[in-house]
Amino acid sequence: MNLEFYKYQGTGNDFVLIDNRTSFFPKENREIINTLCDRNFGVGADGLILLENDETTDFKMVYFNADGNESTMCGNGGRCIVAFAHQLNVIEHKTTFNAIDGLHHATINNGIVSLQMIDVNEVQQKNGYVFTDTGSPHHVELVENIKSFDVYNKGKQIRNDVYGTEGSNVNFVEQLNSNSFRIRTYERGVENETLACGTGATAAAIAMHSIDKTEDKDINIEVEGGKLSISFDVKGGTYRNIFLTGPAQFVFKGQIEI
Repeated sequence: MNLEFYKYQGTGNDFVLIDNRTSFFPKENREIINTLCDRNFGVGADGLILLENDETTDFKMVYFNADGNESTMCGNGGRCIVAFAHQLNVIEHKTTFNAIDGLHHATINNGIVSLQMIDVNEVQQKNGYVFTDTGSPHHVELVENIKSFDVYNKGKQIRNDVYGTEGSNVNFVEQLNSNSFRIRTYERGVENETLACGTGATAAAIAMHSIDKTEDKDINIEVEGGKLSISFDVKGGTYRNIFLTGPAQFVFKGQIEI
């Protein structure tokens, strides 16, 4: 089968996107998804996203990790599929779409996508780290000298030894000033460091607020691939009206035989 695909990236987090409104894509075939995401033998991406029809919203987002398994929510992937839907003329500048963790609202203007994330009702403060779920599970840990930090080996160890088979994404954070942080993320499913992680940036911002490293509710996050911003409201320990904002860019369109 000759497959038409689109490549998008959000702060370096890159994805293969496919218009699957006719339900032609063999999404149960993990090997095909894994090969498409392979950087040596396929298109190359951190994940694959299908845009599908939805009965009650503008579209449905179905996200797969690079290993071929359907996964939990991906924040940067969510921003990229909004840009993709805009390119396909499925939406104009505002949208509501469905994903594995529920409904998401978003806007797109001049290539900047602001995506509403799910509410976060629980932030667990552990010994030396914070754990929370922002659509995907995230371990958040403060470190020093993040530029030279061994993200791959330390992240892999925590992902496997602390969280077992199911795993967790692992974020290492360094504070830059009162409302700015730099993070680096080891992503499960990719099983490596990625240039950005949207749910991870969201988790880091919420974690830093929850442990009083910042009083701000508009937080700047520097990732390896650029800059993101996270805003939220908080009441009674519950984080609401969470928005992840940053660029989502079309890279190229192509065809590949699968």
